[in-house]
Amino acid sequence: MCIRTVLVFVVVLALAGCGGDGGGSGASSTQAPPGAPPAARVIATGLQVPWGVAFLPGGDALVSERTTGRILRIPAAGGPAQPVMQVPGVDTNAGEGGLLGLAVSPAYARDQMIYAYFTSAQDNRIVRFRLGGAPQPILTGLDRNAIHDGGRIAFGPDGMLYVGTGDAGNGPVAQDPESLNGKILRLRPDGAIPDDNPFRGSPVWSVGHRNVQGLAWDAAGRLWEVELGQDRFDEVNLIRPGRNYGWPRVEGRGGTDGGRYTNPLVTWPTAQASPSGAAIADGALYVGALRGERLWRVPLDGARTGAPQPLLDGRFGRLRTVVRAPDGALWVTTSNRDGRGSPAGDDDRIVRVTVPGER
Repeated sequence: MCIRTVLVFVVVLALAGCGGDGGGSGASSTQAPPGAPPAARVIATGLQVPWGVAFLPGGDALVSERTTGRILRIPAAGGPAQPVMQVPGVDTNAGEGGLLGLAVSPAYARDQMIYAYFTSAQDNRIVRFRLGGAPQPILTGLDRNAIHDGGRIAFGPDGMLYVGTGDAGNGPVAQDPESLNGKILRLRPDGAIPDDNPFRGSPVWSVGHRNVQGLAWDAAGRLWEVELGQDRFDEVNLIRPGRNYGWPRVEGRGGTDGGRYTNPLVTWPTAQASPSGAAIADGALYVGALRGERLWRVPLDGARTGAPQPLLDGRFGRLRTVVRAPDGALWVTTSNRDGRGSPAGDDDRIVRVTVPGER
């Protein structure tokens, strides 16, 4: 079903100022020197633009290939990828679109449900299915384009499905109350709208985003988001329900307009990041960088951020997705076959990165 709801942006969005979130840091001016390089080893090779990664209860991972529409299964310890499903209806020639984010149901042991965000011939949409079964749409009608299709989905600690959408190359929709693009959405697992969302009758959780690419929760349940900037600044945002993060009226730490907009806590020049994928481990936010070709580690202290540290600088090329595996390690996918990289013979790859506190 298609959810197209008029949002009521009430004046109380004035509480969207950044002052109550604590301080942040701008990576361009306060970048910390790299520490000891983390242990990293390649655990899967020969993939075609891997995009979404989600873990099954036994530890194996499901991986989406953006440009083939396939879902692969990779053993928990790494190894050859086994195709397990060709998702029907995916437009594999959709520019930055295609088969994007994956999520595994929190109740997978009971319902066996997998969730996927993909670009169809008409739109961007979210479907759910059992592996090999027919997909059931739970959200349709998101604008699609050759750029800025969003695509990151993840279940939060509250059991709700969070969705990062892009502005589909049309910046003003991020501020448009009639559009679900340029937003973070929050849905029940069946696609219904939770009663406690900030805008009554709407799936919208936050507004004013250019192209959401990473979602991660810390131990206190705070939602952190990374998004691609335009010409100047990429961002890490601490997401609060109902707040407005400014795009396209503000890029980076461009001011709050008297509290109307919320500033990011971290920014990078776009050449250093083009962030995609985010995971939290050992008290830090880890962010993959496409153009920057590195893994950023951003220390977290409650709602405050420390100086980002660059890791794996240039070792594996463009980094697309970062997820924390059940054993505590990070799985990082490369995106060197997406038309913008310089692929090695074994690309694309998944790299296992050891972090402090890994089990």
